[in-house]
Amino acid sequence: MYAIVEIAGQQFKVAKDQKVFVHRLAGEEGDSVSFDKVLLTSEGDTITLGAPAIDGALVDAKITRHVKGDKVIVFKKKRRKGYRVKNGHRQSLTEISIVGISLSGSKKPAAKKEEVKASGDLSEHTVAELREMAKDKGVEGYSSMKKAELVAALS
Repeated sequence: MYAIVEIAGQQFKVAKDQKVFVHRLAGEEGDSVSFDKVLLTSEGDTITLGAPAIDGALVDAKITRHVKGDKVIVFKKKRRKGYRVKNGHRQSLTEISIVGISLSGSKKPAAKKEEVKASGDLSEHTVAELREMAKDKGVEGYSSMKKAELVAALS
């Protein structure tokens, strides 16, 4: 079984007990992390494809160590001008080992958007909240209204 998962902005094909070097992750060595942005899973002949991610799928991993990558030398030169610049760079990496891939894992509950209550004092709300309330009520031309006009239209 393998999965294609997005970790720190990059996509990796991972399998159980595999070690992967990713961009530096927050956490100490030995901490366990889980990634819920699983784009594809394959188990035998069955392939599950997400749009864009598979709901409920999790990849569990354990941080093995933090390392620095190989040195990359960037040399810039403009001929006949005396311009030479030499820079070096070492990428900070984290080595993780994949503990397991679960398709029906308990996904973390998403942060619920607070419902905007239409209380008596509309001037305490932001313009974006007032526009949302005007949209729900069916007020015409709410997108170009200023805050005072929105308060007047909603009251």
